[in-house]
Amino acid sequence: MLSRVAERLFWSARYLERVENIARLVSVYDELLYDLPRDVRVSWYNLIEINGNPAEYSENYSDHGEKSVMRFLLSDKENPSSLLSSLFMVRENIRTTRDVVPEEMWELINEVCLHAKKNIQSGINRSDRHAYLNTVIEGCQKINGLLGSVMSRNEAWSFISMGRYVERADMNTRILDSAVKLKVQSPPEEHVLLDQVIWAKVLKSQSAYLNYLRTMRIGIDGMNTALFLLTDEDFPRSQAFCLKQIKHAAAYLPRHKRVVSEVTKLEDNTYGIEQEGDISQALSDYLNDIQLALIALQNDIRETWFHFSEGEAS
Repeated sequence: MLSRVAERLFWSARYLERVENIARLVSVYDELLYDLPRDVRVSWYNLIEINGNPAEYSENYSDHGEKSVMRFLLSDKENPSSLLSSLFMVRENIRTTRDVVPEEMWELINEVCLHAKKNIQSGINRSDRHAYLNTVIEGCQKINGLLGSVMSRNEAWSFISMGRYVERADMNTRILDSAVKLKVQSPPEEHVLLDQVIWAKVLKSQSAYLNYLRTMRIGIDGMNTALFLLTDEDFPRSQAFCLKQIKHAAAYLPRHKRVVSEVTKLEDNTYGIEQEGDISQALSDYLNDIQLALIALQNDIRETWFHFSEGEAS
């Protein structure tokens, strides 16, 4: 496989996962704001901080209101991580790698792109947002279902799998960190109200609500939610599961020792969560360190497999 093809597969999977994550996050955050009492100070701008691009946002937007945040996250062409920008990057990467992915994928990604672009105002406006985002999520899941059911578990699949789980692990830490920061930065009198709402929303953003209840067999709180999303080895959106899948995909490929070693370090770097008091600034700092480590891992993947001449196998 050419290194440029491998890189495009990796990024097509990352961008597709990013599209679904943005849609999930906005949809659940929408519910969160309307479930919280009015006197609890939580703003739409938190979504910009979760996605890690406040600098890019401030270049083009002067207010932190709902409409501006929605435009930036969903439709802004200047934001390379917006929902539409990410979808178009998936489409472009698949267009140039159609010979190594299922032929139906090209048709499916075009359908999602056309629907998302044509109806983008429905996502920005509050009244139709939930239906719009659900349709986008279902489109992403249909593509992933196609890939999972018909692709050979070869080099192409390995790069797609690595891209998907690197992006998913990153968003998992961002969502969890946003909840931790809300808890840490809020006044003590708001903690009970936040705990009643926010941790259930965190689980729902990851489609983890029922899995958590079945696995943990305990009421929803910050300590057990964080423990589940970081360490459960069987839930497909947990940190532990994502890292396991990245390592498995990398191990299939040649020259994998460096990447596998870095993933193993990430797996061994655990934060002890034994009581509610562990939901603290220290946990937020740990999650930030994991995000930085995932960026370094992405660089290791690029240097290991994507920096080769066009004719060299990856």
